[in-house]
Amino acid sequence: MGNLMRRNILAYKAPPNNEGYDLICIHPEPKKKTKQVRVQVKSRLATDCDRGFPVKAASFDAFDYLIVVFLNVGYFLKMRQRHTVLDGRREPEFYTFPVSFIREHHDTSSSWQKVRTRGLDISAYKDGLGFEQIAKDLGIPYPDKRVMKERPLIGEANAAEATSLTFDVRRRRRRARDAEPSGRGIDRRGRAGDRRTAHGRGGHPHREQG
Repeated sequence: MGNLMRRNILAYKAPPNNEGYDLICIHPEPKKKTKQVRVQVKSRLATDCDRGFPVKAASFDAFDYLIVVFLNVGYFLKMRQRHTVLDGRREPEFYTFPVSFIREHHDTSSSWQKVRTRGLDISAYKDGLGFEQIAKDLGIPYPDKRVMKERPLIGEANAAEATSLTFDVRRRRRRARDAEPSGRGIDRRGRAGDRRTAHGRGGHPHREQG
C-alpha cells in the first residue's frame, strides 16, 4: 500500500475475508474520478523460489491487477543446501500484472493453478513501471512540483491556513495592546507605586497642608 500511495494512488484494504481482491485503488480526487481498481496481492518468501505463484481461475473476474511481491528474505529451498539463509538476502521485488497477463500465463496442469514467470521478460511490470499501469488506468498524473505550488495538497493548504490565522491573531493582539491608553494595562504593583508617589509629594489627599 505504501508504494502505491507514494505514487499518489489511494489504496484501501478490502473487507476481511473478501474473495478475489485485497486492495481497492482510487483516484486522489474521488469526486472527479469515480473509477476503482481491484488488486489481488501475492507474495513469496524465499529468494530461491520458482518465481511462480498460485491463482485460482475462478477469481479472474474479481480483480483487475495482481501484485506479486518476491520478498527475497533468503535461501530456504534448494540453495539452502550449499548456502546460509542470509546469503540469499536481497531487496524485495514488486511486479504488477494485469489480469490479461495472468490469464495468458496461467498453468492449470496442476491443482496449484500457478502463474509461472521464470524465463519470461517481466521487466516492464517491475516496481515503479508496474505501479504506473494502475496510475494510468485511474488517470493519475505523475506528481509535478510546479503544479503542487499552484495547487498545494490538502494537508499543506490546511497547514498554511492555520499558520496565517495564527499570525493574524497575534497581530491583532499586538495592535490592541499598542492602542491602550497610558496607565492602563499595568499590573497591581505598578498602580500601588503610583499611589505611594502621590502621597509622598502631596501628603494625604484628604489632609490639609499647613
